[in-house]
Amino acid sequence: MAASSRESSFSSCTSINDADDEGVRGTCEDASLCKRFAVSIGYWNDPYIEHLVRQSKERKAPEISRGYFARVHGVSQLMKAFLQKTQCHCQILNLGAGMDTTFWKLKDEGLLPSKYFEVDFPMIVTRKLHTIKSKPLLFRPIMELQQEDPIHMDGHTLDSKRFAIIGADLRDLSELEEKLKKCNMNTQLPTLLIAECVLVYMTPEQSANLLKWASSSFDTAMFINYEQVNMDDRFGQIMIENLRRRQCDLAGVETCKSLESQKERLLLNGWETACAVNMMELYSGLPRAEVSRIESLEFLDEMELLEQLMRHYCLCWATRGGQELGLKEITC
Repeated sequence: MAASSRESSFSSCTSINDADDEGVRGTCEDASLCKRFAVSIGYWNDPYIEHLVRQSKERKAPEISRGYFARVHGVSQLMKAFLQKTQCHCQILNLGAGMDTTFWKLKDEGLLPSKYFEVDFPMIVTRKLHTIKSKPLLFRPIMELQQEDPIHMDGHTLDSKRFAIIGADLRDLSELEEKLKKCNMNTQLPTLLIAECVLVYMTPEQSANLLKWASSSFDTAMFINYEQVNMDDRFGQIMIENLRRRQCDLAGVETCKSLESQKERLLLNGWETACAVNMMELYSGLPRAEVSRIESLEFLDEMELLEQLMRHYCLCWATRGGQELGLKEITC
């Protein structure tokens, strides 16, 4: 079945046990290549990804590119709503960021928060920092915001006035918090945390601890989570089996049973509100002109597979505090 070779392309990067590193790094690479391919044929604009990610030697399936379009659109809508509510007087923590380019795009749009943080597996961070140092298009925008202060940069960390990249294990919360504070994370600022296909690679206990840490560390916060859902059915089992064959175990899949289980996890770990939609629901609600534009880019002869894939991924968001900012009103 087509799903057995395609659904893993929706995955992203995170930090897990050494024995599982190779499998997860493979999904990170795959996700980056899929985004680069989608950008190259016009699904959305990203002038920076080509400097961080090589072009794939093979075409990606149209349903994968449409899925990434919906994902990028949904996360961006929620993030920009948060930035608008806080008037950019906030910070963003992108957990498991991989080769993400959001910092540069937000700078171009005049929407940078007070500080933007990325956290990921140290090996991925080392690779990203090496690329940034060697590409003026990526390094110059960081320097432009720096004024006279020096940039701190070593093998696993970049710390500048408005941007930090940190190599850390998301399961080791004391280490994570220590490294974030060294890079001047401000717990008093409204904070947006983003996790895309990250929590699912942790055990339920580990992801619950991360969610509790996030909800308790900031007085005003929002959490965006993109990952699998409806994983109890046959299609979900095929997704799990395919990833397992690639030595990549979904350790947290039991929390991905339904939209309700996704929301419940957030509410049980200190978040005051929680919303969730599957990606087919989100895709169906996109502006028709934009949908027509992307559907004209490539012919898709398996609409049923697209719908199946999108019904097995979801976008969730939760808030804590921020009543005066109207965070509870945010929707995608």
